[in-house]
Amino acid sequence: MLNIDLHCHSNISDGVLPPAQLVERAAMRGVEILALTDHDDITGLAEARQMAEAKSITFINGVEISVSWRGRTLHIIGLDIDPAHAPLVEGLTAIRAGRAQRAENIALELEKVGIPDSLAGAYAHVGERRLIGRTHFARFLVEQGYAKDVKSVFKKYLVKGKPGYAAHEWASLSDAVDWICGSGGQAVIAHPARYDLGKNVLSDLLDEFCALGGSALEVVTSSHTPEQMQHFAHHAKNRNLLASCGSDFHGPGESYFDLGQLPEFPHGCTPVWHHWKNNMAAERINPLIT
Repeated sequence: MLNIDLHCHSNISDGVLPPAQLVERAAMRGVEILALTDHDDITGLAEARQMAEAKSITFINGVEISVSWRGRTLHIIGLDIDPAHAPLVEGLTAIRAGRAQRAENIALELEKVGIPDSLAGAYAHVGERRLIGRTHFARFLVEQGYAKDVKSVFKKYLVKGKPGYAAHEWASLSDAVDWICGSGGQAVIAHPARYDLGKNVLSDLLDEFCALGGSALEVVTSSHTPEQMQHFAHHAKNRNLLASCGSDFHGPGESYFDLGQLPEFPHGCTPVWHHWKNNMAAERINPLIT
């Protein structure tokens, strides 16, 4: 099988590496088809694509959209999108504007528990493009000695019920799926096990996602255990959803999987690329589809 990674982040959002360096790392690790899926931002795609062409990697335009659904934050990946699609561009611009306000709210929450100057500290990790996320706060808190690594910071400070959590209203699920599908792409629920949904709530989410035109579940990803991969493979099969895979790589030392370091799909999955016909990836993938 080809080495395919359809979920990773550059420093355009909360990754460590610039888009070109990210693609170079993917090439060194044998990745043959790669999607860059930065949070709420598509400005790194052109740079990544240029390097991918130089490294003979087939590149897929992607994005990971922040969504609010029933008081929860979900992430919806768009694969094979058109980055010039006006509703998508406008929607992502609005989401990014909201990120700045959420960052101020996170800093206020951290201030309440005796952690000063976190906003400036987080922005010091953002760089020139200024899209700020919780990971930037996490890097600052590690730097200041509040936790040993980024994963620990999230568990201790930045998730719901913890001192640095700030609720925020993102895009609606219907808008995110509309933007992706309207651009010609496929909508994928990213790392579904991370949302800790009960059986009935998960069923409601999948019902709504399918009704809106969603295409796939991310079955294989770094935060899923083998048991969870089997679990969501079962849900994908029962709902006639396709299965996607991605490392969710952010940077060396921060991610459970490196680029391209993915186990195989559980038996019975239909890959998200099964119906790809109109891009370069199809030329490499279609001969493998049975």
